[in-house]
Amino acid sequence: MPVRSILGIGLTFVTLLAGCSSTATNTGTAASKSSATAATSAPPTTSPAGSTGPTARLLAAGDIAECKSDNDSKTAALIAARPGVPVAQLGDLAYESGTTNEFAQCYGPAWGAFNDRSHPVPGNHEYNTKNATPYYAYFGARAAQPGQGWYSYDLGAWHIVALNSNCDAIGGCDASSPQAKWLSQDLAAHPVRCTLAYWHHPRFSSGPHGSNNFMQPIWQILNDAHADVVLSGHDHDYERFAPMNATGTADPQGVRQFVVGTGGKSLYPILLRRAGSEVTDAATYGILDLALRPTSYDWTFVPVEGQTYTDSGSATCTQ
Repeated sequence: MPVRSILGIGLTFVTLLAGCSSTATNTGTAASKSSATAATSAPPTTSPAGSTGPTARLLAAGDIAECKSDNDSKTAALIAARPGVPVAQLGDLAYESGTTNEFAQCYGPAWGAFNDRSHPVPGNHEYNTKNATPYYAYFGARAAQPGQGWYSYDLGAWHIVALNSNCDAIGGCDASSPQAKWLSQDLAAHPVRCTLAYWHHPRFSSGPHGSNNFMQPIWQILNDAHADVVLSGHDHDYERFAPMNATGTADPQGVRQFVVGTGGKSLYPILLRRAGSEVTDAATYGILDLALRPTSYDWTFVPVEGQTYTDSGSATCTQ
Protein backbone atom coordinates (compact mmCIF):
# COMPACT_ATOMS: atom_id res chain seq x y z
CA MET A 1 0.00 0.00 0.00
CA PRO A 2 1.27 3.53 -0.66
CA VAL A 3 3.08 5.10 2.25
CA ARG A 4 4.26 8.72 2.33
CA SER A 5 7.19 9.70 4.54
CA ILE A 6 6.13 12.28 7.13
CA LEU A 7 8.82 14.53 8.54
CA GLY A 8 9.90 13.57 12.01
CA ILE A 9 7.53 10.60 12.31
CA GLY A 10 8.48 6.97 11.85
CA LEU A 11 6.20 4.89 9.65
CA THR A 12 6.20 1.11 9.75
CA PHE A 13 4.14 -1.16 7.58
CA VAL A 14 3.99 -4.84 6.76
CA THR A 15 2.62 -6.30 3.55
CA LEU A 16 1.92 -9.99 3.24
CA LEU A 17 1.18 -11.10 -0.30
CA ALA A 18 0.85 -14.49 -1.92
CA GLY A 19 4.34 -15.67 -2.77
CA CYS A 20 6.05 -12.59 -1.31
CA SER A 21 6.37 -10.93 2.07
CA SER A 22 8.04 -7.68 3.04
CA THR A 23 8.55 -5.48 6.07
CA ALA A 24 9.71 -1.87 5.87
CA THR A 25 10.37 1.17 8.05
CA ASN A 26 11.10 4.74 6.98
CA THR A 27 11.90 7.69 9.20
CA GLY A 28 13.56 11.07 9.08
CA THR A 29 13.60 14.67 7.97
CA ALA A 30 15.26 16.60 5.22
CA ALA A 31 18.40 17.92 6.53
CA SER A 32 38.70 16.59 1.22
CA LYS A 33 38.67 14.63 -2.04
CA SER A 34 41.36 12.00 -2.75
CA SER A 35 43.04 11.39 -6.12
CA ALA A 36 41.38 9.31 -8.86
CA THR A 37 42.34 5.76 -9.74
CA ALA A 38 41.50 3.78 -12.89
CA ALA A 39 39.91 0.34 -13.00
CA THR A 40 41.35 -2.25 -15.34
CA SER A 41 40.04 -5.64 -14.23
CA ALA A 42 37.00 -7.32 -15.79
CA PRO A 43 33.65 -7.64 -14.02
CA PRO A 44 33.80 -10.76 -11.87
CA THR A 45 31.89 -13.90 -12.70
CA THR A 46 32.27 -15.20 -9.15
CA SER A 47 31.67 -13.52 -5.83
CA PRO A 48 34.09 -10.57 -5.31
CA ALA A 49 35.45 -9.37 -2.00
CA GLY A 50 32.77 -8.42 0.48
CA SER A 51 30.17 -10.86 -0.81
CA THR A 52 31.22 -14.31 0.38
CA GLY A 53 29.24 -16.29 2.91
CA PRO A 54 25.48 -16.57 3.34
CA THR A 55 24.87 -12.82 2.95
CA ALA A 56 26.38 -10.62 0.23
CA ARG A 57 26.17 -6.83 0.15
CA LEU A 58 25.83 -4.26 -2.61
CA LEU A 59 25.93 -0.46 -2.35
CA ALA A 60 24.23 1.69 -4.99
CA ALA A 61 23.55 5.26 -6.09
CA GLY A 62 23.41 7.22 -9.31
CA ASP A 63 23.60 10.83 -10.50
CA ILE A 64 26.82 11.46 -8.67
CA ALA A 65 29.62 13.92 -9.39
CA GLU A 66 30.10 17.48 -10.51
CA CYS A 67 33.08 19.66 -9.73
CA LYS A 68 31.11 22.57 -8.25
CA SER A 69 29.47 20.47 -5.49
CA ASP A 70 30.82 18.48 -2.55
CA ASN A 71 27.72 16.32 -2.10
CA ASP A 72 29.45 13.58 -4.08
CA SER A 73 32.22 13.60 -1.46
CA LYS A 74 29.60 13.15 1.25
CA THR A 75 28.13 10.07 -0.44
CA ALA A 76 31.66 8.82 -1.13
CA ALA A 77 32.28 8.95 2.63
CA LEU A 78 29.43 6.45 3.08
CA ILE A 79 31.07 4.09 0.58
CA ALA A 80 34.46 4.50 2.24
CA ALA A 81 32.93 3.58 5.60
CA ARG A 82 31.93 0.22 4.10
CA PRO A 83 35.28 -1.10 2.85
CA GLY A 84 35.34 -3.95 0.38
CA VAL A 85 31.61 -3.90 -0.39
CA PRO A 86 30.84 -3.92 -4.15
CA VAL A 87 29.37 -0.71 -5.58
CA ALA A 88 26.80 -0.33 -8.38
CA GLN A 89 26.97 3.14 -9.95
CA LEU A 90 23.58 3.77 -11.55
CA GLY A 91 24.60 6.16 -14.34
CA ASP A 92 25.18 9.89 -14.78
CA LEU A 93 28.45 9.62 -12.95
CA ALA A 94 30.37 12.67 -14.22
CA TYR A 95 28.44 15.86 -15.00
CA GLU A 96 27.68 17.49 -17.27
CA SER A 97 28.81 15.39 -20.22
CA GLY A 98 30.97 12.54 -19.01
CA THR A 99 34.10 14.02 -20.57
CA THR A 100 37.61 12.81 -19.89
CA ASN A 101 38.29 15.87 -17.74
CA GLU A 102 35.03 15.47 -15.81
CA PHE A 103 35.84 11.88 -14.95
CA ALA A 104 39.37 12.83 -13.90
CA GLN A 105 38.58 16.06 -12.06
CA CYS A 106 35.00 15.62 -10.76
CA TYR A 107 34.20 11.92 -10.41
CA GLY A 108 37.68 10.60 -9.68
CA PRO A 109 38.53 12.69 -6.60
CA ALA A 110 35.31 11.61 -4.83
CA TRP A 111 34.40 8.12 -6.05
CA GLY A 112 37.51 7.03 -7.92
CA ALA A 113 38.94 5.37 -4.82
CA PHE A 114 36.31 2.63 -5.25
CA ASN A 115 37.09 1.74 -8.86
CA ASP A 116 38.46 -1.67 -7.91
CA ARG A 117 35.04 -2.66 -6.51
CA SER A 118 32.88 -0.73 -8.97
CA HIS A 119 30.25 -2.20 -11.31
CA PRO A 120 28.94 0.83 -13.25
CA VAL A 121 26.30 1.42 -15.89
CA PRO A 122 26.20 4.54 -18.09
CA GLY A 123 23.61 7.30 -17.92
CA ASN A 124 22.41 9.75 -20.53
CA HIS A 125 24.98 12.34 -19.43
CA GLU A 126 27.79 9.94 -20.31
CA TYR A 127 26.34 9.85 -23.82
CA ASN A 128 26.49 13.64 -24.09
CA THR A 129 30.01 12.83 -25.24
CA LYS A 130 29.99 10.78 -28.45
CA ASN A 131 29.56 7.05 -27.79
CA ALA A 132 30.26 7.64 -24.07
CA THR A 133 33.90 7.04 -24.99
CA PRO A 134 35.45 8.59 -21.83
CA TYR A 135 33.18 6.46 -19.63
CA TYR A 136 34.35 3.24 -21.26
CA ALA A 137 37.96 4.41 -21.19
CA TYR A 138 37.81 5.39 -17.52
CA PHE A 139 36.32 2.13 -16.23
CA GLY A 140 37.99 -0.13 -18.77
CA ALA A 141 36.79 -3.73 -18.77
CA ARG A 142 34.55 -3.04 -15.76
CA ALA A 143 32.24 -1.08 -18.08
CA ALA A 144 32.01 -4.06 -20.47
CA GLN A 145 32.29 -3.70 -24.23
CA PRO A 146 31.95 -0.18 -25.71
CA GLY A 147 28.83 0.05 -27.80
CA GLN A 148 27.08 -2.39 -25.46
CA GLY A 149 27.67 -1.72 -21.77
CA TRP A 150 25.78 -4.72 -20.42
CA TYR A 151 27.22 -7.56 -18.33
CA SER A 152 26.47 -9.78 -15.35
CA TYR A 153 28.19 -11.14 -12.25
CA ASP A 154 27.40 -13.08 -9.09
CA LEU A 155 27.26 -11.86 -5.49
CA GLY A 156 26.88 -14.68 -3.01
CA ALA A 157 23.78 -16.63 -4.03
CA TRP A 158 22.47 -13.76 -6.20
CA HIS A 159 22.85 -13.16 -9.91
CA ILE A 160 23.38 -9.49 -10.78
CA VAL A 161 22.70 -7.99 -14.23
CA ALA A 162 24.00 -4.55 -15.27
CA LEU A 163 22.18 -3.09 -18.29
CA ASN A 164 22.38 -0.06 -20.57
CA SER A 165 19.16 1.97 -20.83
CA ASN A 166 20.57 4.40 -23.42
CA CYS A 167 18.64 2.40 -25.96
CA ASP A 168 19.20 4.57 -29.05
CA ALA A 169 22.96 4.13 -28.66
CA ILE A 170 22.94 0.33 -28.44
CA GLY A 171 20.46 -0.92 -31.03
CA GLY A 172 17.30 -0.48 -28.98
CA CYS A 173 15.74 -2.09 -25.91
CA ASP A 174 12.85 -3.92 -27.56
CA ALA A 175 12.48 -7.67 -27.24
CA SER A 176 14.45 -8.29 -30.44
CA SER A 177 17.35 -5.99 -29.54
CA PRO A 178 20.86 -7.35 -28.95
CA GLN A 179 20.70 -6.45 -25.26
CA ALA A 180 17.31 -8.11 -24.74
CA LYS A 181 18.44 -11.28 -26.50
CA TRP A 182 21.61 -11.36 -24.38
CA LEU A 183 19.55 -10.79 -21.21
CA SER A 184 17.23 -13.70 -21.97
CA GLN A 185 20.21 -15.97 -22.59
CA ASP A 186 22.03 -14.78 -19.48
CA LEU A 187 19.03 -15.35 -17.21
CA ALA A 188 18.45 -18.80 -18.68
CA ALA A 189 22.08 -19.66 -17.97
CA HIS A 190 21.76 -18.51 -14.33
CA PRO A 191 18.52 -20.03 -12.94
CA VAL A 192 19.16 -18.91 -9.37
CA ARG A 193 16.56 -18.17 -6.70
CA CYS A 194 17.31 -14.42 -6.46
CA THR A 195 18.19 -11.93 -9.24
CA LEU A 196 18.86 -8.18 -9.23
CA ALA A 197 19.23 -5.90 -12.26
CA TYR A 198 20.14 -2.24 -12.62
CA TRP A 199 20.28 0.49 -15.25
CA HIS A 200 19.95 4.26 -15.38
CA HIS A 201 16.46 5.23 -16.61
CA PRO A 202 13.73 3.94 -14.22
CA ARG A 203 10.86 1.95 -15.62
CA PHE A 204 8.65 3.65 -13.01
CA SER A 205 9.18 7.02 -11.32
CA SER A 206 7.21 9.79 -9.61
CA GLY A 207 9.97 12.33 -10.28
CA PRO A 208 10.17 14.97 -13.05
CA HIS A 209 11.58 12.59 -15.68
CA GLY A 210 8.82 10.09 -14.95
CA SER A 211 8.44 6.50 -16.06
CA ASN A 212 10.25 5.15 -19.11
CA ASN A 213 8.05 2.90 -21.21
CA PHE A 214 10.93 1.97 -23.49
CA MET A 215 12.29 -0.24 -20.69
CA GLN A 216 9.06 -2.29 -20.53
CA PRO A 217 10.40 -5.14 -22.74
CA ILE A 218 13.48 -5.49 -20.52
CA TRP A 219 11.27 -5.48 -17.41
CA GLN A 220 9.07 -8.14 -18.97
CA ILE A 221 12.05 -10.43 -19.56
CA LEU A 222 13.13 -9.97 -15.95
CA ASN A 223 9.61 -10.50 -14.63
CA ASP A 224 9.21 -13.67 -16.68
CA ALA A 225 12.47 -14.95 -15.17
CA HIS A 226 11.22 -14.17 -11.63
CA ALA A 227 13.79 -11.45 -10.97
CA ASP A 228 13.38 -9.67 -7.66
CA VAL A 229 14.94 -6.19 -7.61
CA VAL A 230 15.71 -3.40 -10.10
CA LEU A 231 17.80 -0.33 -9.25
CA SER A 232 17.79 2.90 -11.27
CA GLY A 233 18.66 6.59 -11.03
CA HIS A 234 17.94 9.48 -13.46
CA ASP A 235 15.38 11.19 -11.24
CA HIS A 236 17.39 12.76 -8.42
CA ASP A 237 15.38 11.42 -5.52
CA TYR A 238 14.77 8.23 -3.57
CA GLU A 239 11.71 6.12 -4.28
CA ARG A 240 10.74 2.55 -3.44
CA PHE A 241 8.01 0.68 -5.29
CA ALA A 242 5.95 -2.36 -4.48
CA PRO A 243 6.66 -5.39 -6.69
CA MET A 244 5.31 -4.47 -10.15
CA ASN A 245 4.68 -6.21 -13.43
CA ALA A 246 5.93 -4.71 -16.70
CA THR A 247 2.74 -2.72 -17.34
CA GLY A 248 2.85 -0.99 -13.96
CA THR A 249 0.40 -3.01 -11.92
CA ALA A 250 1.29 -4.09 -8.40
CA ASP A 251 1.92 -7.82 -8.47
CA PRO A 252 3.29 -10.01 -5.64
CA GLN A 253 5.16 -11.98 -8.31
CA GLY A 254 6.54 -8.78 -9.86
CA VAL A 255 9.84 -6.95 -9.49
CA ARG A 256 10.53 -4.30 -6.84
CA GLN A 257 12.23 -1.12 -8.06
CA PHE A 258 14.32 1.39 -6.14
CA VAL A 259 15.15 4.79 -7.65
CA VAL A 260 18.40 5.99 -6.04
CA GLY A 261 19.37 9.16 -7.88
CA THR A 262 20.80 10.59 -4.67
CA GLY A 263 24.54 10.26 -5.32
CA GLY A 264 25.36 13.96 -5.10
CA LYS A 265 24.56 16.01 -8.21
CA SER A 266 21.30 17.64 -7.08
CA LEU A 267 17.83 16.71 -5.83
CA TYR A 268 14.52 16.81 -7.72
CA PRO A 269 10.99 17.21 -6.33
CA ILE A 270 8.50 14.39 -6.33
CA LEU A 271 5.63 15.21 -8.64
CA LEU A 272 2.48 13.09 -9.00
CA ARG A 273 2.92 9.88 -7.03
CA ARG A 274 2.41 7.01 -9.43
CA ALA A 275 0.62 3.78 -8.59
CA GLY A 276 2.78 1.31 -6.72
CA SER A 277 5.02 3.94 -5.11
CA GLU A 278 5.47 3.03 -1.46
CA VAL A 279 8.04 5.56 -0.21
CA THR A 280 9.55 8.78 -1.58
CA ASP A 281 12.10 11.33 -0.37
CA ALA A 282 13.32 14.34 -2.33
CA ALA A 283 15.51 16.07 0.26
CA THR A 284 18.30 13.64 1.15
CA TYR A 285 21.57 12.57 -0.44
CA GLY A 286 22.63 9.02 0.29
CA ILE A 287 23.19 5.46 -0.87
CA LEU A 288 21.24 2.21 -0.83
CA ASP A 289 22.85 -0.60 1.17
CA LEU A 290 21.51 -4.04 0.23
CA ALA A 291 22.06 -7.27 2.15
CA LEU A 292 21.50 -10.13 -0.31
CA ARG A 293 20.61 -13.36 1.46
CA PRO A 294 20.15 -16.75 -0.24
CA THR A 295 16.34 -16.45 -0.35
CA SER A 296 15.65 -12.85 0.71
CA TYR A 297 17.08 -9.34 0.90
CA ASP A 298 17.27 -6.37 3.26
CA TRP A 299 17.52 -2.76 2.17
CA THR A 300 18.62 0.39 3.99
CA PHE A 301 18.76 3.88 2.55
CA VAL A 302 21.71 5.54 4.31
CA PRO A 303 21.74 9.38 4.45
CA VAL A 304 24.86 11.50 4.31
CA GLU A 305 26.20 13.08 7.48
CA GLY A 306 23.88 15.80 8.72
CA GLN A 307 20.72 14.34 7.20
CA THR A 308 18.37 11.89 8.86
CA TYR A 309 15.91 10.35 6.39
CA THR A 310 16.14 6.56 6.25
CA ASP A 311 14.17 3.72 4.74
CA SER A 312 14.75 0.07 5.56
CA GLY A 313 13.04 -3.25 5.23
CA SER A 314 13.24 -6.83 4.01
CA ALA A 315 11.49 -9.11 1.54
CA THR A 316 11.68 -12.66 0.26
CA CYS A 317 12.70 -13.56 -3.28
CA THR A 318 9.75 -14.43 -5.50
CA GLN A 319 10.90 -17.60 -7.24
